[in-house]
Amino acid sequence: MSTEFGIVMEASPGYTARLAREIEAMGFEILLCPDTQNLSPDPFSQLALATQTTRSLRLGTGVTNPVTRDVAVTACAFSTLQAESNGRMICGIGRGDSSAAHIGARNGTTAQLRTFVERLRAYTRGETLDRDGTPSRIRWYDSLPVAPLLIDVACTGPQTIRMAVDVGDRISFAVGSTPERIRWAMDVALARLAETGRPRESIRIGAYVNLVCDSDERRAIALGRMISGMVAHFAGMQDAPLDHLPPQLKDLAAKMRTGYDMTRHAQEAGSHLADVPDSFVDWFSICGPSAKCRERLEPLIAMGLDHIYQLGGSPITHPHGPRQEGMVRQAALFAKEVIPYFR
Repeated sequence: MSTEFGIVMEASPGYTARLAREIEAMGFEILLCPDTQNLSPDPFSQLALATQTTRSLRLGTGVTNPVTRDVAVTACAFSTLQAESNGRMICGIGRGDSSAAHIGARNGTTAQLRTFVERLRAYTRGETLDRDGTPSRIRWYDSLPVAPLLIDVACTGPQTIRMAVDVGDRISFAVGSTPERIRWAMDVALARLAETGRPRESIRIGAYVNLVCDSDERRAIALGRMISGMVAHFAGMQDAPLDHLPPQLKDLAAKMRTGYDMTRHAQEAGSHLADVPDSFVDWFSICGPSAKCRERLEPLIAMGLDHIYQLGGSPITHPHGPRQEGMVRQAALFAKEVIPYFR
């Protein structure tokens, strides 16, 4: 199969359904919406609307987490969307970051995420789970068949990558867009596959790629700064190992561990962005004209990435809906001049 291309966009009432239709028409195959309740509107209700305006576009979260929703609630929500969309849903899930931080909770551990994924899969296959002595299953499956749900585990550190390989239908690295970072993550994943004996063809391996395609390279780098800072923050999350990081990222990730402005997560006004220079953005992300994007993506895809999820930028900072619309408009050049190159 050829590499799939998806895009990450925050859900926004009055915009999501229409923009999902446009994203499908642009040639993207997947739309993922973050599940971070204090920072963006609810993705599940908005994805339900998007199922009605699209025909083949796969839809999902990018990402949900094991902290803010009980696994039975998440399973029910996805199963409902799976039935409504005729099997087009993807559950993108990670340890949780802003979603947990904004309610005063800690990120889920790798072990907690593994248990959540295993239980989610069991629920969405109609199985009965033991929940502290209580038999628990989704009973409405008896009258409404639902296709199996694809679970896509987002991963940054080595421990989570290995766990994701064990339990995911798909895994997606969130390690930046440099060849050395993708190569490192891919090697960790392939080593775990070899260790467990799981066939490579049984799992799709991809990445969230920081990418802004614009004819003006300086403008692209400016738009890519927020995403670069955010993904660098993921590398420096509390308790995450730093020793394996290259020097450029290690220094910034360590600084983000205490200096990340979580109150302005995923916003251009974050105070931590003063510590993210143009040189880092250009190294850590793919920002520039179409030819540069093709050149920088080619070695990543050659490493065997089965899917690419674009983390892009918007020239509009506020209000929320026009910001998402601006991001989709910004992605049009990438969809027109880069994606077809790899088809």
